[in-house]
Amino acid sequence: MASPNYRLDVPDKTAHVLLHTCCAPCSSAVVECMLENRLKPTVFYFNPNIDPQAEYERRKAESIRYVKSLNLHFVDGDYDHDGWKATMQGLEYEPERGRRCLSCFAMRIKETARYAADHGFTVFATTLSASRWKDPAQIAKAGHDAASLFPNVAFWAQNWRKGGLSERRNELVKQYNFYNQNWCGCEYSVNNEQ
Repeated sequence: MASPNYRLDVPDKTAHVLLHTCCAPCSSAVVECMLENRLKPTVFYFNPNIDPQAEYERRKAESIRYVKSLNLHFVDGDYDHDGWKATMQGLEYEPERGRRCLSCFAMRIKETARYAADHGFTVFATTLSASRWKDPAQIAKAGHDAASLFPNVAFWAQNWRKGGLSERRNELVKQYNFYNQNWCGCEYSVNNEQ
């Protein structure tokens, strides 16, 4: 289990959190930690950045497998890769952790905030900050900006790399034999790294 000393301080003191997830490996220790802290996350999978669609479906299937094993609720967001590419137009050659990543986070987290507002959640969060490849400050900015558009929801900015969660993530990847990728799924990320 995750570190028993890692206690979470949730905004609004709610037990029900809408949790945007990017993949099963990144969400595994986060979800487990939430459960240990008596929270009940609803997992929201919205990742139109992932290409090709077969990669998207594979990651989604792994997320569903994990969430179902814990008897939690899974929400499948729409896959609109063409819409995502239109939003990223002009940012294709930005470096990792650059403006493209911030724009991508903003798009995905804004949709999470919208879903939260439309479905009675007062708090939403994302597992994106569990990845060592992503900038937590960019993720927090995207989250707070999204929350400002929906007055009845708050963004819970949490660094999911602390408290032994990164190590626990690695253990859970092995335990569940998760498909574990080393890039976000965006074709621009892969192309710019080569």
